[in-house]
Amino acid sequence: QLAIAGDLVFLSGQLPIDPDTDKLVVGGIDAQTGQVFNNIEAVLQGAGLELTDVVRCSVYLTDFDEFAQMNAVYEQRFKGHKPARETIGVHALAVNASIEVTVIACRRNMSQA
Repeated sequence: QLAIAGDLVFLSGQLPIDPDTDKLVVGGIDAQTGQVFNNIEAVLQGAGLELTDVVRCSVYLTDFDEFAQMNAVYEQRFKGHKPARETIGVHALAVNASIEVTVIACRRNMSQA
């Protein structure tokens, strides 16, 4: 799930799986996006990083009509931090999730360079 190359930390795709139940969270794209970011934060914290260290995100959505809802949660979680991002529409994701997110973080926040 995590690979480190020098100062870069690569986090594989995170799905909206509740780690307490190992099941997909219910409640729509808002709940799923929130859980994805809970999972991302937990893995980053384990590596001594936080969301402000993220320099790039890839967001995979199964329904682009949910982009605005996803984006509202995304912006709330990043609190003004703006890593480079791409959003990709896909036909399906594992465990019937609506969203999956991969991130690249940097131990030295390159966005300030």
